[in-house]
Amino acid sequence: MDCFRIEGGRRLSGRVAVDGSKNAALPLMAAALLSDGPVDFSGIPDLSDTANMLRLLEELGLEVTRPTDGVTRFRTIDPTAVHARYDIVRTMRASICVLGPLLARRGKAVVSMPGGCAFGSRPVDLHLRGLEALGAKVSLEGGDIHCSADRLRGTTIFLGGPFGSTVLGTANIMSAATVAKGTTTIESAACEPEIADLARLLNSMGAKIKGAGGPRLVIEGVDELGPAVHQVMPDRIVAGTYAAAAAVTNGDVVIDDFPYDSLLAAIDRFNEIGVHVERLDPAQDSGRCSVRVTCERKLRPTIITTQPHPGFPTDLQAQFMTLLCLARGNSIITEKIYPERFMHVSELTRMGANLIRQGPTVMVVGGGELVGAPVMASDLRASACLVMAGLAARGETIVNRVYHLDRGYVRMEEALNALGASIERLDERSLADADLASPEA
Repeated sequence: MDCFRIEGGRRLSGRVAVDGSKNAALPLMAAALLSDGPVDFSGIPDLSDTANMLRLLEELGLEVTRPTDGVTRFRTIDPTAVHARYDIVRTMRASICVLGPLLARRGKAVVSMPGGCAFGSRPVDLHLRGLEALGAKVSLEGGDIHCSADRLRGTTIFLGGPFGSTVLGTANIMSAATVAKGTTTIESAACEPEIADLARLLNSMGAKIKGAGGPRLVIEGVDELGPAVHQVMPDRIVAGTYAAAAAVTNGDVVIDDFPYDSLLAAIDRFNEIGVHVERLDPAQDSGRCSVRVTCERKLRPTIITTQPHPGFPTDLQAQFMTLLCLARGNSIITEKIYPERFMHVSELTRMGANLIRQGPTVMVVGGGELVGAPVMASDLRASACLVMAGLAARGETIVNRVYHLDRGYVRMEEALNALGASIERLDERSLADADLASPEA
């Protein structure tokens, strides 16, 4: 199992590009099940999650090839496969995205209950209620979700839940409704940019979807979907993470392919804190532009509440907590999406952070020094926040279990080292041998 050894105190500077979005790519890839193909994608990031999705789709009868550099082609060669097995599905929650496309295209789907990061309950009941509303028969047998339908029928579906709209549920129901008979209206649909990106793909395949990016989707069903070519949107969470990493080191970094419009809530908080995200070419497409990230010498505290898009994204909560440890004064972070998503709090405390948690809220008493220490990554975004803490800390930090990072960041250590960081990837055995060999051991 790999870990990072980070020597803190190095200022980041230079240029880095944002990869394609993991959270967009996974449902986009699953949507290829709706067509015999070919469906060509550019910008699929090279991550463990996307590799697992490729394995799953191959098991579900898709041929995956790379006809040209940077393009991944999907084509159906076995339309009879309908079982998404536990061995693959347990590795990532987004595997549930194959449920709607499988059911709609092949009339049946058997999908294991999904896995993913462990930071609280994230049920799939809204997915199943939506598919039942479209006419599917749904049951749970031996840990597998069984769905069947001769042909789905359009209807009106409400997808709101206790913590807001369901992003993957919206992806599933929207995908399934594209080939349902009649018109489907989804109320309280997720407004995330990744849903809008999925709608762009589906429409290019011949679907008729209106309202993507807003809370009300209207989908007129068609008989079938065809081939398409699609570029995956930039990853807004990777972009926000790199911007925050530049800030914690008082750096000066240019970020290319920055999805500016998708990060307005985070940019607003950056401005409040004293971090400047400057568009280098205002005439450039604000969905994919270049920005320069710099910060003031004295960072200011702020108040953050995570919300569904266009609010502040829950996937940047941990990274901003690290940043606010360096601000002078008390900040308040409230988690409204996943109230238990605070497993990084105890690890940041090991590094000298002064954090006070009360239920879904954490007070960050900023202005102190972070000190390097061995810490344990618990999930994908917590891993990123601990790497950032290591960059800002005095001395050496060991971040264990960085396999979580590989689910959402393409070789993060290489990208940050190119900006001046000192991060070494080691496996735990190599680290233990190095420690034993050191003069202090």
